[in-house]
Amino acid sequence: MRDQQWRDVADQAARLETTADFSGILRATRGDEVLYESFHGMANRADGIPVSRSTRFATASLSKMFTAVGVLDAVGRGEVDLQDAVVDVLPPDRRPTTLLPGVTVHHLLSHTSGIADYFEEDEDLPGFRENYDEIWDRLPNYSVRDYAALLPLFADLPPVCPPGTAYHYSNAGYVLLGLLLQEVSGTPFPEAVTTRVFAPAGMTASGYFAFDEVYPDIAQGYLPPLHPGGPWRTNIYSVHPAGGGDGGAVVSAPDVERFLRAVHRGGVWRGVTPELVLTRRAGEEGQRWAVGYGVDIREDGVFGKDGGDPGVATISRCQPGTDTTAVLLANVDWDTVDGIGDLANALIDAAMPEA
Repeated sequence: MRDQQWRDVADQAARLETTADFSGILRATRGDEVLYESFHGMANRADGIPVSRSTRFATASLSKMFTAVGVLDAVGRGEVDLQDAVVDVLPPDRRPTTLLPGVTVHHLLSHTSGIADYFEEDEDLPGFRENYDEIWDRLPNYSVRDYAALLPLFADLPPVCPPGTAYHYSNAGYVLLGLLLQEVSGTPFPEAVTTRVFAPAGMTASGYFAFDEVYPDIAQGYLPPLHPGGPWRTNIYSVHPAGGGDGGAVVSAPDVERFLRAVHRGGVWRGVTPELVLTRRAGEEGQRWAVGYGVDIREDGVFGKDGGDPGVATISRCQPGTDTTAVLLANVDWDTVDGIGDLANALIDAAMPEA
């Protein structure tokens, strides 16, 4: 049965590559065994460079896992506490003017801070934007090197609810966590995560690389042609040029696996235990998924984080009981290639079927 499932995954991926220009990597492992791996399309379409095992991809919100562990490591070092009020950690020019004194580090990590988001998807809330690209009508994307540059997009918006009263997914909350980690560690956010999170986990291929910095083996993010028969476009004008607290790390698929295993096995980062990260912190009763610190947790214990930006689609899953991982990294996005979601679900179901 499982062999047939892997054949179905392979057929589905090949079909998506042929009919919809899917490009990316699929990989599933159990311990040291590679259960499945396939590479599709081009990492660089202009130069004809294909995707390979060493190709590194932008990850969008999948990176929130790294930010969360970086902050929890800082807690383990005694640099900050989960119950510290954020207004006591970040100076006024590095936080929203509307930030309530009751918002703690825990609230930011668990998406229960109630602060307004800079890209709000709920049309009934302040800050709502239908398209992500609308952000750059107010703020040139090339100016976002230090993520404090994003503060004007949400700094004066009123909270959507009091802290600790409801789950409200917040990119802005993780922007603040990135600024907080930079503040308490005394080092730039990319350096803090690279040295404190990636290096201890053996993630030697991963980092925060800006668009205008030249490094090997990094897939270019792609958007569809503006008209039939036109050229594919890069995403350099559609997303931040460098990653920060709410997303944007560049990783390889094997490095994502190393991170997931470091989380569920523990003992890698100071004071960061599996229980600390994987305890369900928020979510409505009866929901299939709940939120931990930086990760989403399925009711059967499977955890991970997905991501999506223009030119980026990512999923990651880990089943601790069987030491199984599933990773999909793509340099096209969920909207451009209809069917990536079905392919990701097929990969996950083959690797770690629900009981």
